[in-house]
Amino acid sequence: MGASDAAAPAYPPIPGHLRLSTRIAGALVGFLLLALVAIGTTLWLSWQLEGSAAAINETGSVRKQEYRLAMLLTRDVYTPGGDHARDARAQIAAIDAKLALIARGDPQRPLGLPPTAAIRSSFDLATLRWQRELRPLALQVLQARGDERPPLLRQFLGGVDGYVAQIDTVVGLIERDNEVRMFWLRSSQLALMALGMGGTVVLLYMMFSLIVDPVERLHAGMRSMADTDFGVRLTVASRDEFGQLATGFNRMADRVEQVYGSLEDKVRDKTSELEGQNRELALLYDSAAFLQVRQTLEPMCEGFIERIMRYFGADGASVRLVDPGNDKVHLVVHQGLSDEMVRAERCMPAGDCVCGEAVRNRQPVVRLLRTPLAPPDSRCARDGFATVSLFQIFAQDQHLGVFSLHFRTEKSFSEREMGLLETLGRLLGTAIENMRLAAREREMAISEERNMVARGLHDSIAQGLNFLNLQVQMLEKSLQTGQQQDAAEIVPLLRAGVQESYEDVRELLQNFRSRLEEDDLNSALRKAVRKFRGQTGVDAKFTVDGNGGPPFAREEQLQILFIVQEALSNIRKHARADSVLVQVRDGRDFSLSISDNGVGFDASAAPAGDSHVGLHIMRERARHINADLAVDSGHGTGTTVRLHVASAHRRAA
Repeated sequence: MGASDAAAPAYPPIPGHLRLSTRIAGALVGFLLLALVAIGTTLWLSWQLEGSAAAINETGSVRKQEYRLAMLLTRDVYTPGGDHARDARAQIAAIDAKLALIARGDPQRPLGLPPTAAIRSSFDLATLRWQRELRPLALQVLQARGDERPPLLRQFLGGVDGYVAQIDTVVGLIERDNEVRMFWLRSSQLALMALGMGGTVVLLYMMFSLIVDPVERLHAGMRSMADTDFGVRLTVASRDEFGQLATGFNRMADRVEQVYGSLEDKVRDKTSELEGQNRELALLYDSAAFLQVRQTLEPMCEGFIERIMRYFGADGASVRLVDPGNDKVHLVVHQGLSDEMVRAERCMPAGDCVCGEAVRNRQPVVRLLRTPLAPPDSRCARDGFATVSLFQIFAQDQHLGVFSLHFRTEKSFSEREMGLLETLGRLLGTAIENMRLAAREREMAISEERNMVARGLHDSIAQGLNFLNLQVQMLEKSLQTGQQQDAAEIVPLLRAGVQESYEDVRELLQNFRSRLEEDDLNSALRKAVRKFRGQTGVDAKFTVDGNGGPPFAREEQLQILFIVQEALSNIRKHARADSVLVQVRDGRDFSLSISDNGVGFDASAAPAGDSHVGLHIMRERARHINADLAVDSGHGTGTTVRLHVASAHRRAA
């Protein structure tokens, strides 16, 4: 290329009206606007036709209502004694409502009179005639007595036919208006079809002239380039984007001719670069897969440093974690380090030696130990290492420690290798933090289990033991005062209390055992009801309606199961019922009800005393899963406990 070519701009700006985007967008927008106008006209006419059809139906129904009113009035005049007067008044009100609806219209149906003066005037005259002539006559017939009624009725019947003819006139006007609108609807549909065909032809022509032909020329040039004909050039026939593409193709052909001789060298360099990248990806993939395996800290760190030592050819490595409580750095694992160095650096203050400085600065460090600036008493240098490199271990923004690589020769790292080592440090930090989080999760699960056991013991047994303690005190006092009769009355209470506490303990153990055995909520509830029926002999049933909601999480299933078990326990202790029904309605919302036909209690009174401890337990469990719990009961009417979980609070397991 000459100097003039180099001085000229490679791609001069394209005038706005010559841009492909402008021409194509203009054609498409114009076609779209025409289509929208045609479609909008069609939709508007269709909507008007639907409203007019509904108006025809509603207006026509007035004729039937008028005749029905005439029939009711005739029956009321000649066969008195029935409900004809009341029905006639209701029919009058229905005619009033129907006329008001037609006059007002209803866009939702749609329903509306055509917006023409003739139709509106004719309908208004019909409405006015009803209000001023027929409606007052009908009311006079209903209000008159004796011989006055037949003449009034004949007068009303004489006006009905004329009024119906007037309604027919309104209907005929609406139908003729619909015919006109139907003609325009079909015309707009035909115009839309013509527009679609014409627009398709125009767009095809534009696509071929503006895009397909230039692309074919470019494609022919590319085929020539693929056949190693690097002398091919394209004619620049336009000033739009394809003209610039042709110019770019010609420049590309010039460049390809220049670089073709050195292509093998470039391929060799790229191949080497890709091999390096593949090795990096393999290391990252292998390390990430290894760190995802559940294991303890030492084996995880040992496998990590083995992989990076093998990749970088290091002679030693270590992983050190920070104890933020006392600002110490602890050596977790090591390879290739002398026993003396391990003993000296197993626990060191942050800031001590190279490793401690790296921990304090939180920055990667690469230190050459055989230079005049290196510390002469470095432990790494005494062990024969020439280079020590340290990289940080992070989990999110939390600094956990450092890992080191030791080399017996001088070693430098490229920017890519530094980035790789920093990424590996974050992978290790994330794995360590996940291991710690898993340990905390196990601790929390154990703590929650203990709290649940303690709550169950307190809720079901502590009250019984408190009752037994009071009875024993009363028994002791009765024996000290020689009141044998009172003591004899207390002994059965003690026996009953001990038996109830025994049953509570047994039931509590069975509940915990069922918690471990059941995985499906409905199966667990069905088993709990079956067990209740076998223990008490009460006719207990369980039904399920629907299965449309997502499954509950394990903890939520357990809380629902415990609520049902607590409700059944309360029925066993207090209800004296002979029929129990447990119903589940599982849709978008989850509903559960436990009903019995027992003695019941006053649910409106504030719960107090041991007999209502179970309600407190159930409400606490319901709050734990964001559910609503309601109790309906009355003396002698049984009790129903309802649990409701709204879809907004329901989460899939």
